[in-house]
Amino acid sequence: MHFRRKHKRYQGKLLKSLRNEREIILTEEELIMSDLQKYIKKRKAQDPEFAENYDVGYEEFKIGVMLKLAREEAGLTQEQLAEKLNTKKSAISRIENHANDIKLSTLENFVQALGKKLNIEVA
Repeated sequence: MHFRRKHKRYQGKLLKSLRNEREIILTEEELIMSDLQKYIKKRKAQDPEFAENYDVGYEEFKIGVMLKLAREEAGLTQEQLAEKLNTKKSAISRIENHANDIKLSTLENFVQALGKKLNIEVA
């Protein structure tokens, strides 16, 4: 999806943010919207199609980042996780980078191999 390719460089920042989520205390400067955030807000207001695609793409991207973070916190490489799941490293990479059409059973197997629990919430 175009969103993932264009915003891949922000993955590192999102990973850091998710890692430190519990410890973050926002300063006044951090509460001010970045230029990118301002642009996205303006573009979403002007273009409903962009807004819909952006939100869907962001959620898919976030799932992949969360899976990668969980794998790293478990101390496993993609190769090691692939071995536990009896698959290839490329399959793990595809899940982490393109989680847009992941089966629930695959997601469950992924997190169980990491020794984690899967919690799903409808909000």
